[in-house]
Amino acid sequence: MSEKYRIDVKVTTKYNEQQSDPEQSLFVFDYTVTLTNRGTVGARLLKRHWIITDANGQVQEVRGQGVLGKQPHLAPGQSHRYTSGTHFRTEVGNMIGSYLMEADDSVRFDAEIPRFTCYVPGQLH
Repeated sequence: MSEKYRIDVKVTTKYNEQQSDPEQSLFVFDYTVTLTNRGTVGARLLKRHWIITDANGQVQEVRGQGVLGKQPHLAPGQSHRYTSGTHFRTEVGNMIGSYLMEADDSVRFDAEIPRFTCYVPGQLH
C-alpha cells in the first residue's frame, strides 16, 4: 500500500484492579489506542476487528462499526486517542487486530493494530 495511506497505531494498557475479581477469574484491563495519520490523504475509521486470546489459548473475535460509537476522521498528521476495555479469564492475554479505513479519495485500506499484551502486574518476568 502506498505511503499515501499510512495510519500508525500505538496501544498502552493498564490493569483495572477495581473492576477485576481474581477469585472469579475475571481480569479487567483498560487500553488506550492512539491512531496517527502518517499518510498524505485524510482517512475515516469505518470498522474494527480484534482477535483476543487468553493465556489458555481461548480466542474471541470482535468486529464492529467504528470505535466507541464514532467513526473518527484523521487529516494528515492528525491523531485520535480513545480508551476502552476488555477482560480475560486469565491473568495474561493479548490482542491484535486492524481498523478498516477509507481515505478521502475513496481507497479503503487496513490499519494494522500491533499485538499487545495485557497482564496483571507481577505476572510477566
